[in-house]
Amino acid sequence: MSTHTSNFGLTDRAAARIAEILGSQGSPSALRVAVLAGGCSGFQYKFDLDETAPAEDDLVIEQAGARVLVDQGSLDLLGGAQLDYSDALMGAHFAIKNPNATSACGCGSSFSVD
Repeated sequence: MSTHTSNFGLTDRAAARIAEILGSQGSPSALRVAVLAGGCSGFQYKFDLDETAPAEDDLVIEQAGARVLVDQGSLDLLGGAQLDYSDALMGAHFAIKNPNATSACGCGSSFSVD
């Protein structure tokens, strides 16, 4: 388990919302962020509440009461990215600002890399 956070980060807004969600759910110990094959652009982000212990090679980010897990395979596509949270008029959501994404679909939930 790695606790080095320079590869993937959280904004203060994202950390606060994750801490709030984890506190209200009782048993989940972390938010797991993953990248899966799929979506209209090749890859898609997946967010899950995770009750399991981190895998040996997971990146573990602990910030302001939030705990985020990222597996090594996903981290290869998330290097330098940042998880943010927006509570806008069109709805509240998490969004990843990913410098590795060369294009994204219109809804922003899937992306491609070269």
